[in-house]
Amino acid sequence: MTAIRVAALQMRSGTEPQANLAAFEALVREAAGQGARYVQSPEMTGVLVRGREALLERIRPADEDPLVRRAAELAKEFSIFVHIGSTAIPLDRGKVANRAFLFGPDGGLITTYDKIHMFDVDLDKGESWRESATYSPGGRAVVAGLPFARMGLAVCYDLRFPQLFRAQALAGAELLTVPAAFTRQTGEAHWHVLTRARAIENGAWVIAAAQGGLHEDGRETFGHSVIIDPWGRVVAEADHDEPAVVLADIDPAAVAEARRKIPNLKNAREFTVEEALFEEVVA
Repeated sequence: MTAIRVAALQMRSGTEPQANLAAFEALVREAAGQGARYVQSPEMTGVLVRGREALLERIRPADEDPLVRRAAELAKEFSIFVHIGSTAIPLDRGKVANRAFLFGPDGGLITTYDKIHMFDVDLDKGESWRESATYSPGGRAVVAGLPFARMGLAVCYDLRFPQLFRAQALAGAELLTVPAAFTRQTGEAHWHVLTRARAIENGAWVIAAAQGGLHEDGRETFGHSVIIDPWGRVVAEADHDEPAVVLADIDPAAVAEARRKIPNLKNAREFTVEEALFEEVVA
């Protein structure tokens, strides 16, 4: 199979969905104009706003969401795959899904994925997040069979759970996706290490579109959207936090080559964990 051009859209989503939609569409058009056949946007493409009530005021069910509708239309207009990295979708009882959408070149919905792992953390400098207070976690991993590769879907904090990506790779995924809104301090510390590690340990391509910069609600995200090959090399990156289109031509054959060299997916073995206790002898 020949190489395919892919794009990661780096955004700085704000508090107003219509402005974010306009920014998304402009970047999709730019990417398609440069030959991208698959386009991925970051986590929370549709809106980034602090506070549960403020969020609920701004979001709509999937069948009424302007971003979801426009993504389908753009996919059809350009005959490309459009992947909304995620956007907030209201659920029952005041909860929200952090949901990804993948559309095919005919504008049809291929699949959705709800972020599994909730970002409940207490960082340095008083930075604290409790996603589980607003969002309801997903319960299923997703691998989409596309003409150019089998693709695993994930979102942001999922990146820190290698078992998700290993399960996808064992299910045949050759391309792993991690649209994100990494905070600046966690991004500076771990973003490149983790995205490269997921590529290396699974012998898979990784595409990670990111939010970047100082947002209207006061949060700061790291940016540095990346595309990484199955050997762990960064082949394309936005080395900043400004909005951008990151492009690369990816060759699915590189997956088989990496896995031939390091067949760790085949070499893995089941094992048990035993606890060994040291007992001090008192004379």
